Amino acid sequence: MLTDRSLLRLMTWLSPGFPVGAFTYSHGLEYAVEEGLVGDGEALRAWVEGIVTFGAGRLDAALFRRAWEAADDAAALDDASELAHCLRGSSELALESSAQGAAFLRAVRDTWPHPVLDAWAARLDAAGRPAPYAVAVGATAAAQGIALRPALGAFLHAFAANLVSAGVRLVPLGQTAGQRALAALEPAILDAVDAALAADPEDLGAAAPVVDWCSIRHETQYTRLFRS
Repeated sequence: MLTDRSLLRLMTWLSPGFPVGAFTYSHGLEYAVEEGLVGDGEALRAWVEGIVTFGAGRLDAALFRRAWEAADDAAALDDASELAHCLRGSSELALESSAQGAAFLRAVRDTWPHPVLDAWAARLDAAGRPAPYAVAVGATAAAQGIALRPALGAFLHAFAANLVSAGVRLVPLGQTAGQRALAALEPAILDAVDAALAADPEDLGAAAPVVDWCSIRHETQYTRLFRS
């Protein structure tokens, strides 16, 4: 069950206005548009669906679940953080996760403090590592008593919505085309939630090599609006 308070917190934490800078990241989409791989609303939908199903969406959903289930186990949460740092296809994708995760954890601790999050932040500081984004949101949802399934669904929806928003600006597309793409992504998002909850927790990985390639090429792209 999702309480009214839990719903409000998810809407706050995963809204475009929450101070993690999500709008500055395109997950390699900026290069995909320049290369002609994404040029209309249907291509944008297919691109984002692939990421949600096979790429970072699949990986981060598994890490989110792992963090949620490990929130009261310091060693398991630290292990989830370490895995999240290792399983990135490029330096910019690593930055996208770590910068947003650090900002998310800082903002949540300042506004909704919790001893589990404070202790984890102290361990991260001691190790000199930022919080991976999916792990930070998953651990926070668990610490605040928010059920796993709706929290994971909200996280993946926010991830997809941010990519669609980037595509609307980059292609460019009209706002209605962007909303059509996001509406069409609902089944893929729900399927990704089901897959993450049904999978073996040790089944971690992604298979979106073209997305990783676009992210790597984006590092040296001549004109860039986004950080990834």
